Amino acid sequence: MTDIAMKFAGPVFTPDDPGYAEEIAGFQTAYAHRPAFVVGALHGQDVRAAVEFAARHGLSVAVQATGHGLSVAADGGVLITTGRMDSIAVDPQARTAHIGAGVRAGALVEAAARYGLAPLNGSSPSVGVVGYVLGGGLGLLAREFGYAADHVRRIELVTADGRMRSLGPRDELFGAVLGSGGNFGVVTGLELDLVPVDEIYGGQLVFDAPLVDLALETWRAWTATVPSALTSTIAVMTYPDIPPVPESLRGRHVASIRVAFDGSDEEGERWVAPLRQIGPRLREDLRTMPYAESHTIHSDPPFPHAYAATNALLSELTRQSLSALRALTSPGGQVDAVIDIRHLGGALRHGGPASIDHRDAEYIVRVITGPGAGDSAPEGLALVREALAPWTIGHSLAFLYGAGGAADAAQTAAGYSPDTYRWLAAAKAKYDPRNMFRANRNIAPSA
Repeated sequence: MTDIAMKFAGPVFTPDDPGYAEEIAGFQTAYAHRPAFVVGALHGQDVRAAVEFAARHGLSVAVQATGHGLSVAADGGVLITTGRMDSIAVDPQARTAHIGAGVRAGALVEAAARYGLAPLNGSSPSVGVVGYVLGGGLGLLAREFGYAADHVRRIELVTADGRMRSLGPRDELFGAVLGSGGNFGVVTGLELDLVPVDEIYGGQLVFDAPLVDLALETWRAWTATVPSALTSTIAVMTYPDIPPVPESLRGRHVASIRVAFDGSDEEGERWVAPLRQIGPRLREDLRTMPYAESHTIHSDPPFPHAYAATNALLSELTRQSLSALRALTSPGGQVDAVIDIRHLGGALRHGGPASIDHRDAEYIVRVITGPGAGDSAPEGLALVREALAPWTIGHSLAFLYGAGGAADAAQTAAGYSPDTYRWLAAAKAKYDPRNMFRANRNIAPSA
């Protein structure tokens, strides 16, 4: 295996090589892949050769673009890093973009904005687009346009047999790949829909600790009144006392309501008026902005850090469910975490080609532990799942981050209906019977 580097145009690393640590590093710092070989792919042929090499030697294959969504770290095997595959071609007439496997959301937003268009991106500009889409793609304007995975036109994929495939909606694997998070091969490129959005009304309203519970209840009631062109979230957190956080917010326990509205400034102001009635804001930056500035709505941390997370897709958000959540996660509670609740519904209910179930969920509650959670994270996240169980109809695979194990396997299965999971397991047995692609929210091949 010492001649592996001769097979690729891109760089190859083993654990003793200079640059190995930098190549495997990602946004998630709680854990990382530790492969025997890393292939820094430059194009689809590199990916195909890496998969063939792994198959020949009985090795597993993991894939990483940015490492934001790293859910299960590989130990040994081959890691294919796709960050160098960063081509973007926008077709403004067709309103599509063809992207390479390593393209980040911010780069795609910028490229589409030149034509008055926008992708169905999420909150962070540094997330890899392919990984985001394969997880479903719950975006800033999700209630208006639905899941990003339902807006894919073509998939370029290398499967476990080393075959390079170009998949369209009529292909058996098309729907299996979308929504299953990398279980069926290595995506080398996607053709995606773009939408005619060049500016939006949005931003944050941040409320101090005494108003957190009122903000939660007001937002809960308010979401029942808003149109599908408005997508919003509420986060409850204690800001860390670190330099990237504005000094006025450091150490404060707050509720932050984030709004993205595809409409006029006047309409936006009318819709958010009830939120301003909550009380004085520590911060407010609602405005009409170019879509290229949409990442400022959530202001996700731009620096790598450690985290673990669980989530629950809820049939409804009640006062009782909020109380159960707050009892565990308020300052001094059992679970030190960021709570992020996203309003679903609207176009997210519509069917599509992607393997995404539980489309009738009205909200998703994400619970994210920070670097201080340490070994207590799994137990704390389990407590949250137990507390929300009466209202939970499933989980979203896109927002599960942990080290694996039985609890994670159960959450993966609960991401689908039983029929969908059986179908995916059968497809896995057909296209990846040895489970080569298992460093993910794994769907094991059916017997």
